[in-house]
Order: sequence, then C-alpha cells, then structure tokens
Amino acid sequence: MTLFASSLVFAHLPANLLKNNRKERKVTYTAMVLSLSLLVAAGAVAGRALATAANNMSQTISRAGSLASITGPAEFFTGHVRIDPLFPANDAAHFSGAYVTFEPGARSAWHTHPTGQHLIVTAGVGRTQAWGGPIEEIKAGDVIWCPPQVKHWHGASPTTAMTHIAITGAINEKNVEWMEKVTGEQYHGK
Repeated sequence: MTLFASSLVFAHLPANLLKNNRKERKVTYTAMVLSLSLLVAAGAVAGRALATAANNMSQTISRAGSLASITGPAEFFTGHVRIDPLFPANDAAHFSGAYVTFEPGARSAWHTHPTGQHLIVTAGVGRTQAWGGPIEEIKAGDVIWCPPQVKHWHGASPTTAMTHIAITGAINEKNVEWMEKVTGEQYHGK
C-alpha cells in the first residue's frame, strides 16, 4: 500500500476509532519504553555484580614442591610409581592434575574414569591399552584421551621410565574406579 493510499484509508476511519488506535499505540509504546528501561537497569546491576566478583577473584599459584610427592599405592599399581600432585579439583573446575612417573616395568591397574582422562607424556617411553585393544607405545609429546568409562591401563615400557601429566575430571568427588591389576602376560601382550 502506498503512503497516499494509506492516508486515504485513515481519512475515512471514524474519529473515535483513530483516537482509540492512538491510545493503544501510546500504551504499547509506554510498555515498550518501561520494559527497555528495566532491562537496561537489570543489565547495569548485573554488570556491577560481575565487576565486583571479578575484582575479588585472583589467580592462585601453587609453588613447585609445595605439594608432597606420594608413592602410588601397591593395590592400584605394579612397580615403583611416584605421584606429584599439581592441582586439586575445586568448585569451579571439577578436575585435578598430577605428574605421574612410572619406573621401567611399572604400570597402573585396570581402571576407568567417570569423565575421561587426558594424559600428556612429558618424558620417556610408556605403554597404554584399552580393554580389548592393542598395547600402544607412547612417547614424550604424545597426548592420550581416554573417554569416560573406558577400561584401560598405562605405565612405563619394560626398559624405560615414563612420566605423564594426568588431567582427570570428577563426579561427586570421584575421579577413578580401580579394577584388577594388569598381569605380566597382559603387560607383555601375550
């Protein structure tokens, strides 16, 4: 409809209908302005709250050596394993990290993780295996992702130590389900 035609349509409407239409538009416009004002005010309040929270937060530095090394428990590991905690899970990030060093021939028991696990090999040569799959050799620089609930093990090669960083998520503060130990035959692929 052209501007001229729409003017003609409005010119032929009864005066009280035009007046009601203006009132409806005025009420709609007022509601829209009021809603927009409330939205802007809520945004400003939320912005101030976020800025205040951001100002109260700061980085945390865990100094090298501030968390004691522990020996991997014999019920979950074969051979000598040292665990150096890097960081615990917290309310904002439900995952933890640790350096884990396996001496030659050392390995974990079979286990699963409820949220999966990333392993970043930082030194040496190791092995890992998912249940029913082949033994895989892993070396410094390799990154392994083990999906949630996949039964697996990892450790050093028979002749070389291996260190990896393990990053593991938790559900209800639980990050691992330990199972039976890896037998010598399984470790050697027999």
